[in-house]
Amino acid sequence: MAGIIHWLEHHLLPCPYKRLTGMDCPGCGMQRAFVALLQGHFKESFMLYPALLPVLFTLGLTAVHLRFRLTNGAAYIKYSYLATTALVLISYLCKMLF
Repeated sequence: MAGIIHWLEHHLLPCPYKRLTGMDCPGCGMQRAFVALLQGHFKESFMLYPALLPVLFTLGLTAVHLRFRLTNGAAYIKYSYLATTALVLISYLCKMLF
């Protein structure tokens, strides 16, 4: 696991939006937050990208629904997606304003 984390730390993808505009995009920080989460640094991960856990939850919920066809799974995914999107936008606005 340490080898994978080390590799990820040294192969992060650059943000094309930030490269072109000089401003963070709504997803900036997600890769670093994911690496911090894999290392067990939960607070650092949250500080880098607060919406990472909801994003992962939504992706996991979608995968489970696609595999097992949950009752009302599509509705759960929709609400999870909406809440995650709202959190991404709120955290992005806070980052840009403060």
